[in-house]
Amino acid sequence: MKCEGIEGCERFLSPGKGRGVRATKHFEVGDLVFACPAYCYVLTVNERGAHCEFCFTRREGLSKCGKCKQAYYCNVECQKGDWSMHKLECSAMCSYGENWCPSETVRLVARIIVKQKVQTEPTQSERLLSLKEFESHMDKIDNEKNEMNQTDTAALHHFYSKYLDIPSNDVLTELFAQVNCNGFTIEDEELSHLGSAVFPDVALMNHSCSPNVIVTYKGTGAEVRAVQKISPGEEIFNSYIDLLYPTEDRMERLKDSYFFTCDCTECTTKSKDKAKMEIRQKLSAPPEPEEVQKMVVYARNVIEEFRRAKHYKNILPIHFLFVVLDFTAPPSELLEICELSLEKMGSLFVETNVYMLHMMYQAMGVCLYMQDWDGALKYGEKIVHPYSVHYPQYSLNVASMYLKLGRLYMGLEKKTQGVKALQKAIDIMNIAFGKEHHYVAEIKKEMDECE
Repeated sequence: MKCEGIEGCERFLSPGKGRGVRATKHFEVGDLVFACPAYCYVLTVNERGAHCEFCFTRREGLSKCGKCKQAYYCNVECQKGDWSMHKLECSAMCSYGENWCPSETVRLVARIIVKQKVQTEPTQSERLLSLKEFESHMDKIDNEKNEMNQTDTAALHHFYSKYLDIPSNDVLTELFAQVNCNGFTIEDEELSHLGSAVFPDVALMNHSCSPNVIVTYKGTGAEVRAVQKISPGEEIFNSYIDLLYPTEDRMERLKDSYFFTCDCTECTTKSKDKAKMEIRQKLSAPPEPEEVQKMVVYARNVIEEFRRAKHYKNILPIHFLFVVLDFTAPPSELLEICELSLEKMGSLFVETNVYMLHMMYQAMGVCLYMQDWDGALKYGEKIVHPYSVHYPQYSLNVASMYLKLGRLYMGLEKKTQGVKALQKAIDIMNIAFGKEHHYVAEIKKEMDECE
């Protein structure tokens, strides 16, 4: 099969950035720039039974695989469509039982190996960039990342050696590095994790902290939509990271995960940093820079501690609000950590400071897990407006917060406030997902049912 590129886009050599994508025609805000099917993908194990393994449809009454009894499908057609990939795991899951626990990255890489053996021509996911052209940055990987790659390599051998012709360790190590740098997390409308995938053409886009496109998902496919007007000849930029944080944090994340220094307008002007790092005005004396930096270090350490203390597992519904959390520490203990951290940081930072917002977001998640809807609502109401200031105009983070709030309001019988919040979510989602996306239709249905 010959791939003929993407209408309206072309691959080019971006000055100072290497390969990139630029527009060959005008795109208005909300236009679909291009769509890309996944080259390979895998549903996260925590969503099994809630989503179809093949098409990622969320529905009740899915049918499970008769052999492993762990994979679920919409119907026979979806099961047949997934068999070329699922059969790799099906036998292994039956053999290992409860001891079958490869990471999501290992599962994805195993599927890529299978795909590469049977797919010799470029796919519809590789119209501008082939998966084999992915950058691995092997020369920049530190000892910690190298150890992670070695652990993944060992796990792939352990769980798949009986069912897969595994390439050499050098080839495998490079493939893991490529996937770690170029892989994507598929998320739903509330930004809950659904699975992992590789989209080569999407990966070709370079990063900006003021992106002109946004990537969303429809089933297992990625869609790239314009969030700014784009003219012919302009480079198309996506964002690789969460844009809530100040320039120093973003720079550190990009350097650590993607091995480059961003020189976009937002990073050079730091225009939002003052608002994101706002300090209390009514202090006895202005804090010294060292005091502020010390509090930032404290905030980062607490964020890391909290990240390690929780992971995704269970689903708790409240009027279509999906909370996917499980804790290695008691939820009450984590909520206490959040509250104590907010109290300490609040002695210096205002509530709109991004580190305060981050901890409030974590507290909101714990409250949802504990089914403390009023507590969750209290935090969500404090978060949503600062989010709309700190994030770009059509941010999924803002949309998901309005969506969470709207569904909380609805569940608490505050229908007028719920409809207003859901409408604000839809206003953003119409641009980011497109007006015809099934997520938009689902939310409109929720609103109609409450009127």
